[in-house]
Amino acid sequence: MSGMELAFFRRTDDGFEPTQMACSMWSQDQMHGVAASGLISRGLEDQVEELGRAAELVPARYHVDLFRPPRMRLTTIQTSLVRNGPRIALLDAEMVQADDDGEERVVARATCTYLRTGDNPAGEVWSSSGRAAPPPLEVAPPTSEPHVPYFSSESPWSDDFGRHQNGGRHITWQVAVPTVAGEPMTPFQTVASIADATSMVTNWGTNGVEWINTDISLALARRPAGMEVGLATIDHVAHDGISVGTAEVFDREGTIGTATVTALANAKRAVDFTAPVVGGPATSV
Repeated sequence: MSGMELAFFRRTDDGFEPTQMACSMWSQDQMHGVAASGLISRGLEDQVEELGRAAELVPARYHVDLFRPPRMRLTTIQTSLVRNGPRIALLDAEMVQADDDGEERVVARATCTYLRTGDNPAGEVWSSSGRAAPPPLEVAPPTSEPHVPYFSSESPWSDDFGRHQNGGRHITWQVAVPTVAGEPMTPFQTVASIADATSMVTNWGTNGVEWINTDISLALARRPAGMEVGLATIDHVAHDGISVGTAEVFDREGTIGTATVTALANAKRAVDFTAPVVGGPATSV
């Protein structure tokens, strides 16, 4: 990360200017979904703060549609309140950029359901016992400092991407990169941004990542306990060039939810991690 500003965006008077860290592998003018989702979640958090309900509400469902490639250009986030009830708040958000003619255009949209916390009922409900776990402490000691992601697959935990280009079950462990330079990172921005890597772990196979995700869906029982989040592939199904990938979301204290991505086949522009890698994770059509 040397030579790069350690954040995805810089705040300006007119919006947010992406740094080189926000650039995707697809194009030097295309932003990756980790940065896009992080900025969108930041806008949603601002809206909840304005409602005065940040302490009582948890972002329980978060969905982003990535229907245009966000460019490496000035970006704004516009949010609106759909519902503000006693136990729920529903918010919408749009990522807006100017096109080549200077006309503002929505490049991604999101919805987030915030729910009020409370006590669990007393009844017993089945839950999976086969939970994912972080890498051993000698591999990835606890930290809030961003680092190269770790992966586990047919090969043991390491940050060597090339060793994990195989047909095994992929798991990743990551520390969030700050969304905006000079601003503290939040747990929700952390998990919302890293959730875009669901496409990477669930769609990564022997030829690299041959799918490009069109969305991110995140369901959370709680926010992560810190700035470290893991994703473990639960399932991958594909038919006629469309895939659905599902991952378990976890932190050092346990499982916190699930993430899914819907993707389109993109074999002609596959991301091959055995080749030299420049930029960030592959995402958005």
